[in-house]
Amino acid sequence: MSVTFVFYAIVVILSVDFLIGRILSWLNIRNSRKPLPELVADIYDADKYAKQQAYFRANARLGWIMSVFSFVLVLCMYVFGGFALVDTWSRMLVGSELAVSLVFFGILFYANDILTIPFQLYDTFSIEARFGFNRVTPRLFVTDKLKSWGLNLLIGGGLLCLIILIYQQIPDCFWLVAWAVVTAFGLFMSLFYSELIVPLFNKQTPLEAGELRDAIEQFARKTDFSVQDIYVMDSSKRSTKSNAYFTGWGKKKRIVLYDTLINDLETQEIVAVLAHEIGHNKHKHTLKSMLVSMPSSLLLFFLLGLILKYDVFAQAVGCASASFHINMLVFGILYTPVSVTLDLLSNYLSRKHEYQADAFVRRHGYAEQLVSALKKISAGSLSNLTPHPLYVFFYYSHPTLCQRISRLLQD
Repeated sequence: MSVTFVFYAIVVILSVDFLIGRILSWLNIRNSRKPLPELVADIYDADKYAKQQAYFRANARLGWIMSVFSFVLVLCMYVFGGFALVDTWSRMLVGSELAVSLVFFGILFYANDILTIPFQLYDTFSIEARFGFNRVTPRLFVTDKLKSWGLNLLIGGGLLCLIILIYQQIPDCFWLVAWAVVTAFGLFMSLFYSELIVPLFNKQTPLEAGELRDAIEQFARKTDFSVQDIYVMDSSKRSTKSNAYFTGWGKKKRIVLYDTLINDLETQEIVAVLAHEIGHNKHKHTLKSMLVSMPSSLLLFFLLGLILKYDVFAQAVGCASASFHINMLVFGILYTPVSVTLDLLSNYLSRKHEYQADAFVRRHGYAEQLVSALKKISAGSLSNLTPHPLYVFFYYSHPTLCQRISRLLQD
């Protein structure tokens, strides 16, 4: 494999990935102009639908601009030796190979985030504010950003440091040991994310005794679902959009309701939303998803381990010899076709799981309440109700609203 071949492979993969994304986006924008299906036609009146279309197009335009900006920036970094230059800067700042890799990735991460801050500001304080969603203050935006940077430095940097050390100490078994470490870290975070990370950004308070808690606990007993931790999160400090999620497994199960969800939905509609989450648990979807993702991540580390030591991959971007950070960067691009394929399979499985969780709701007599809740949530977030089928196939982890309602209301 020659340096020239690797270089052109990088350029082609970047370009094809960019073009596919833009074509799918164009198809989705064009499809959004279609009349609403009868099943969801009552979600928007004429004024609200015009607002939804304007919101969708504003986001689509920003998405195009960000995508083009990112593509051009990354392509120029590869073609004109930008990554080799950052590698040189890193070596001027620190001495050890471990420190060089950490500084290299740190420069790229923080530089990229700083460059995209104007887009984030426009999205938050222009688009989201203009359509009535944003509640983020400039002060909150800054504190959120600083907390995110700190977490990435502490957690991301720590995990990366450990992975590099594994490669340096046991290169022959790197792929297996690194995979085990990352998998264990993922399992740990799935258990404790809501307790360790979420409180840094949002306040979570136990759901108070009353009609809603009684209704949730009654449904939980009816379905033999043990749950003690039901929390309300103050999501309204950032957005008016509604949601709920279920986290953890075993004795660490936790239900988290956005306060906006409680304000927007009736009690039985909230129970229906949580019934859907309980359905995921009953079907062991979290466990199944983990079991599916483990072989995928094992493949990733195995392939990464194969190319880390070869100079040709580093030389393709202007460096003299192989290094962990440069070869890993090149691998990230070359792995894209495999990653896209695995993402398609993951999204297909996720959509299947959503149908199964909805079927659980339907079996327990809450289909109409879930339909009503989904419609309110979609209306409240100005969702696009006519996405293009190809766009759904590539990017959606959930079936479309129309597809879900059709299944829920079938005879």
